[in-house]
Amino acid sequence: MVSENIEKALEAVRQGKIILIYDFDDREKESDMTCASQFITHDIIRQMRQDAGGLLCCITPWRLAKEIGLPFLSDVFWDAREKYPVLGYMAPTDIPYDNTKSSFGVTINHRDTYTGIPDCDRALTIREFAKTIFQKGKTGEELARDLGKNFRAPGHVHLLNSSEHILTNRHGHTELASAMMYMAGVEPSATICEMMGDDGHSEKKEDCIAYAKEHGIPFVTGNEIIEAWNDFKKQHPELDV
Repeated sequence: MVSENIEKALEAVRQGKIILIYDFDDREKESDMTCASQFITHDIIRQMRQDAGGLLCCITPWRLAKEIGLPFLSDVFWDAREKYPVLGYMAPTDIPYDNTKSSFGVTINHRDTYTGIPDCDRALTIREFAKTIFQKGKTGEELARDLGKNFRAPGHVHLLNSSEHILTNRHGHTELASAMMYMAGVEPSATICEMMGDDGHSEKKEDCIAYAKEHGIPFVTGNEIIEAWNDFKKQHPELDV
């Protein structure tokens, strides 16, 4: 059975609202504002920018990223290291909170944006990205061509690629947010942004909980999500993500 707290968060996701996801006390110890990418508006971008303040990122499911050919940025840099040796020197082999590679993919702007950074521009880029990659009945090559037609890279929206078999080998916000999207039944791309504190560090867990209560935002933890996700997978053995 899904807990009442998780169900409230899933319903908020379905309604296009923000939820807060805290990972783990022994990982990043961070809370991310999270919203389904298909529902992103400039108001949500503004709230993330003003009240969260971290890096705003949009998630691509692993299998879809592979079919389209959207790479992990670390792979792009590694493959380019012969021409640009400094990229090889800077390979992310020592991430202190994770034994897997960074989730970072490429950065994009929609071609109908100007600079791409204003709230309206980033909202357009994210909504249209989700609309483009989740078109039914198209091949990866066709989706890739649609992305090329509608988007330019680099840009001001950071893409993240989820790991294969989410919440199996990697337990980051990318995977936690993705699991929430699948369980909510929306398109499995979330837009996330870390909560930053006024002291120069990440916002403390207790302060994020207080913010969530003040603004009527569901707050869920990584442990709650993993428990719900394991039950969800048992009920949906056909789901291969």
